[in-house]
Amino acid sequence: MKFVYPAVIKEENNRFTVRFPDLAECVAEGASLEEAIENAKEAEKNWIALELEEEGVLPEISAVGDIVTEENETVRNISATVKFTEGWEE
Repeated sequence: MKFVYPAVIKEENNRFTVRFPDLAECVAEGASLEEAIENAKEAEKNWIALELEEEGVLPEISAVGDIVTEENETVRNISATVKFTEGWEE
């Protein structure tokens, strides 16, 4: 199943950090924007899979326009595909 959450991307000191405001403590980094986004997709996928396994409920998705950013930050939606195991309906 595909999930899409907004992410805040920040470039600082030639590195990129990606955080998901809706997903507590879900953060990824990379030396390039592409690497940071790939790492963010993996972090998002793992966060969602664990949350569904433990709680079964995901947080509401914020609208991109509602997210407050700081200097050198941009917001974009990042998708992750989570494959469910037996017992889950997609």
